[in-house]
Amino acid sequence: MRKHGRERAPLWALGAMSGTSMDGVDMALLRTDGVEILEFGETGYRPYTDAERATLAAAQGRWPGEPGVAAAEAVVRAAHAELLAGAQGVDLLGFHGQTLAHEPRGRGTHQAGDGARLAEQSGLTVVWDFRSSDVALGGEGAPLAPFYHWACARRIGAGGPVAFLNLGGVGNLTWVDPRAAAPEAEGALLAFDTGPANAPIDDLLRARGGPACDEGGALAAAGRADAAVVARMLEQPHFFRIPPKSLDRNEFSFLLDAMSELTTEDACATLAACIAAAVARGTEHFPAPVERFLVAGGGRRNAHIMNVLQAELDVLVQPVEDVGLDGDMLEAQAFAYLGVRVLYGLPTSCPGTTGVAAAVGGGQISRPGE
Repeated sequence: MRKHGRERAPLWALGAMSGTSMDGVDMALLRTDGVEILEFGETGYRPYTDAERATLAAAQGRWPGEPGVAAAEAVVRAAHAELLAGAQGVDLLGFHGQTLAHEPRGRGTHQAGDGARLAEQSGLTVVWDFRSSDVALGGEGAPLAPFYHWACARRIGAGGPVAFLNLGGVGNLTWVDPRAAAPEAEGALLAFDTGPANAPIDDLLRARGGPACDEGGALAAAGRADAAVVARMLEQPHFFRIPPKSLDRNEFSFLLDAMSELTTEDACATLAACIAAAVARGTEHFPAPVERFLVAGGGRRNAHIMNVLQAELDVLVQPVEDVGLDGDMLEAQAFAYLGVRVLYGLPTSCPGTTGVAAAVGGGQISRPGE
């Protein structure tokens, strides 16, 4: 295996991730040298309250200084402070923040959360603002987990290409060849957002005064998908773009209007079918077939979505737990891993993951007292 420059000491990094589903903050410890995963550590989760989630939702699409952003920042800060209160034995924090707006071809990308302030409060070295450098250099700024997926594929001993599918608010897919010498090597990775995932289901249920999510997929399993809505979704410009490509959480919000005449059960079934159809369309871009799909994110708990995915795809679809990984914490671990890479000057994205012109290391580093 190729060495990444000089030897780098393994560190215990704590990753913090608050995703587009806006359910709460995940934190996970990881011991890594920025190349290999050496050890998994403790994890933690702090859910957002309904009021906090409403504050974050109200700030969606907003930029620094605009109404609602300061309140969203306060929510993010409070949630992270609670989780960090008992952190021990941590060398650095990889802090993602909460994405409020993402326009890589427009105004850029905006994650609520001040890493410099968090460094002062926590006493930790904080690596943050992971996406801006990539966007500034022409990349999509997302997804950023693929470099970690490469490390995961090596950790589980995959012998050939595999696909990691994350079903958070938005779906994203990583094609990984673990035989590549480094994640930025040509042919190692291809990554892109597939389309909607949990966000429209959650938003639909919230709008109708229902539960926070379709627990286990029970509602979707009791309904019937509207094929016309699925076909209309697949006509959207996103599906005709060559990856890498990324999405804003609300880019498929029109689906909620399309659900207005459907029962809740049929609407959930239709949205589940949209998720699977978007993933299946994404596989058309794979450089080579994969031996399995490994699913992370909240969507893997929706049995109906998993069943529809298995029916749409011609290979094994399984939750990442089946290979010894943690599907709830994969993205938090990813930002721990990326934080160490930033600290050591290693790339965090490349042409195959975000479309950036060349491999680039993102992120700011803030140290207490600086």
